[in-house]
Amino acid sequence: MSSYRFCRTDDVSLLVDALNRCWSPYFPGEPAMTPETFKRSIRDLQVWCSSCMVAFSGPDPISVLIGAKRPSGTLVHKIAVHPDHRRQGHGRHLLTSLSSKLAILGPPKMVAEIPEALTPTSALFAAGGYVQEAVLTDYVVEGPVPSDRFEGFVIPVTVDDLAANALLGEDQQLCWERSVETLTARKDEIAGLAVASDERIEAFVLYLNDGEILSLRSLVEDDGARLRQLLSQLGAQGMTTLRLKKVHPAEFSIALMETLGLRPAGVHLLYAARARSN
Repeated sequence: MSSYRFCRTDDVSLLVDALNRCWSPYFPGEPAMTPETFKRSIRDLQVWCSSCMVAFSGPDPISVLIGAKRPSGTLVHKIAVHPDHRRQGHGRHLLTSLSSKLAILGPPKMVAEIPEALTPTSALFAAGGYVQEAVLTDYVVEGPVPSDRFEGFVIPVTVDDLAANALLGEDQQLCWERSVETLTARKDEIAGLAVASDERIEAFVLYLNDGEILSLRSLVEDDGARLRQLLSQLGAQGMTTLRLKKVHPAEFSIALMETLGLRPAGVHLLYAARARSN
């Protein structure tokens, strides 16, 4: 007989074991989950153990749901059923249990960002009342980015600098892992460059040293010239491949991405629902 329970803050080891048993078989190329990496997701993504669930068959985890919670809503970060226990309703039970809990405790909005290739997962969410809200596109550029010449200074910038000037993107529709909360949590490992005039910051990029772009924004109309300059600077630092993940269609236009030399490299589907008692 199967049993289910929500987790506590002292259940990190259980959740790590459940992910390695239930999630890892579908993603053999990913490194195994460790307590350290799980605790990092708590810091970076605001994963809450009390929003996580595990299903058991006897003592063994057979299904797991990882939830991250912020005032704006709850992200179903990961959900997986062990290959030997699929099509028995475990995934549906985890989703409905979390929905019932959030209908009482809040926040009521629930979202998931699902890789397009995971068709069964999308079907699970659709059957649970989730509606597809947007397509989130991964972009990549390889090789140097040509840039234009213009007046202005390229200066180092930090997450704190941008936050102090209210430029972190609170008014943008951003994926969970590039949101203001994540940038703030990871600020000590994030580098940045900005184009500045005598009066203000006109464009900026926040990035990791492996070429992952976490935030990219121009505050002037220049057909992407300042952003090209910043991406060109990253190339000059030896970053031959730049990646920008899960771009919401309201964040950047396809035309601007093409202007910057960024091409589509993958798709996630953004699903959303309101919590309800079941």
